[in-house]
Amino acid sequence: MFKFLLICTLAVASRAEVAEEEDVLVLKKSNLEEALKAHPNILVEFYAPWCGHCKALGPEFAKAAGTLKAEGSAVRLGKVDATEETELAQEYGVRGYPTIKFFKGGEKESPKEYSAGRQADDIVNWLKKRTGPAVDTLAEVTEAESLIADNEVAVIGFFKDANSADAKAYEKAAETTDDIPFAITSDDAIFSKYEVSKDSVILFKKFDEGRNTFDGELTKENLLAFVKSNQLPLVIEFTEQTAPKIFGGEIKSHILMFLPKTAPDFQDKMDQFKKAAEGFKGQILFIFIDSDVDDNQRILEFFGLKKEECPAIRLITLEDEMTKYRPESETITAEAIIGFCKLFIEGKLKPHLMSQDIPEDWDNTPVKILVGKNFEEIAFHPSKNVFIEFYAPWCGHCKQLTPIWEKLGEKYKDSADIIVAKMDSTANEIESVKVHSFPTLKFFPAGDERIVIDYNGERTLEGFTKFLESGGKEGGAPAGDDDDDLDLVENDIKEAVCSNKTLLLYAVLICTV
Repeated sequence: MFKFLLICTLAVASRAEVAEEEDVLVLKKSNLEEALKAHPNILVEFYAPWCGHCKALGPEFAKAAGTLKAEGSAVRLGKVDATEETELAQEYGVRGYPTIKFFKGGEKESPKEYSAGRQADDIVNWLKKRTGPAVDTLAEVTEAESLIADNEVAVIGFFKDANSADAKAYEKAAETTDDIPFAITSDDAIFSKYEVSKDSVILFKKFDEGRNTFDGELTKENLLAFVKSNQLPLVIEFTEQTAPKIFGGEIKSHILMFLPKTAPDFQDKMDQFKKAAEGFKGQILFIFIDSDVDDNQRILEFFGLKKEECPAIRLITLEDEMTKYRPESETITAEAIIGFCKLFIEGKLKPHLMSQDIPEDWDNTPVKILVGKNFEEIAFHPSKNVFIEFYAPWCGHCKQLTPIWEKLGEKYKDSADIIVAKMDSTANEIESVKVHSFPTLKFFPAGDERIVIDYNGERTLEGFTKFLESGGKEGGAPAGDDDDDLDLVENDIKEAVCSNKTLLLYAVLICTV
């Protein structure tokens, strides 16, 4: 009997080790398995205490956990301090903070990556979709009212026959949409409440028009396109919370208005921007960025802007090669913005490439200073072998490389055919060379072939020397083999890198190991 009681006591103690903070389970390698036995479905955040984005997510994560708990849901939320539980983080391939994974059915292997927004409603809706039916059935008006009131965006399918072909297509669309609740109804009272006289799909939202009614052939693909083009406001403010929706959407052409919210004509310019957006729904995403916010300063820097130059308009495409465009006129009126967007859609705009002026002393130091205006002449000089560091002034890893790069320049300062150079890629852009990460090192061998070789070897004086003496063969990679894992950004508190080059354009949203 004593042995039996001891075993029970130990079991209870083991379960007690799964502590909670604000309704969020505190998970470790030692208690994860026990937690999954008690709670088969857990959404787990791997975080770093120093990561600002983890701190911003914390209250929303806790709010979502509290909501689910209050509703009596069996789904729980948990968190893992990846800086302490390094073995657990490594086991699940955690390279960035925050990383969020969903463990379903008590299985430890292959958890699913969380793919929705970082607000409590987004988290709750995503989990409900993953653990419950894709479409809720509404039988009473109060149920429909609650659904619409409780969500920023909600979709309701009004079908007299829930088994019709259109209703089935609607359900298939719902199954592939994680971040928005879908419901279906055949109830006459609900039809009447929302003034629906025939089978329809309506997207309800707490902004802009308030509701959008689907019009067209009802197929899964058409419904998804309808939802994606209407689920965001005509103008969306860029914040850490809205970023996943902005970057996760199908629209890869973004026009940005940089404007301080404190500007006396703020509302007037916002109205003009919003008016212009009406004609480009589904084609161009209209984004507002508060140029006074400290966290947005790197965004301005990326577009070559300063706070005092705002308000300003810029356009960017987020395809394989990211291209920026600048309007000829800085006038912010609906008419001017519409004209600018039309020229873009018609393919009549030339990319805007930033360049600083050529410094008078650009070649007076061992490491030559390149800018957009002198890059082609120096980098592709037919009789020179040119080794260039593409850097960002704020990048900690670039700063670490500086003394080594300067020693390399000193070593070859008297060479007749080798040039060691550097270029600030946040202020200078080159059409012939695309830089997606910092620091990026590229070698331009002498000749007329315009060959470019990426350097992927050791970042040491010995490694660089061997590379140059071998003509770019030791430590190099074939032209075009970009290393997307190179360091991109530094966190304000601790150095980190960003594993997604697209997110880098606007802000540091993911802190990575």
